Amino acid sequence: MTRTLLLYAAAALAEIAGCFGFWAWLRLGRSPLWAAGGVVSLIAFAWLLTRAETDAAGRAYAAYGGVYVAASLLWLWGAEGMRPDRWDLLGVGLCLAGTAVILLAPRG
Repeated sequence: MTRTLLLYAAAALAEIAGCFGFWAWLRLGRSPLWAAGGVVSLIAFAWLLTRAETDAAGRAYAAYGGVYVAASLLWLWGAEGMRPDRWDLLGVGLCLAGTAVILLAPRG
């Protein structure tokens, strides 16, 4: 379980950084090299997500979603300097609860 959560955290960082590369290029007027770096990061994201130990790709993606939401709010706070509000925290709590249900459910 710890390995899967670490993979999800690394995948989330890679996905957010990859998408931010395009955001920086297209919305902030940065060099197209930001987008190139974004592509490399998004490839890393896809590779990392396939390393998660689960019996189905859809379940891996669904469980990852909660981790992505949490990582996005950490990015909002750390990289963009905007502190998440109580509604952000409530939302991420609900998402992580869903992630826990998906990952920890007893399955035969």
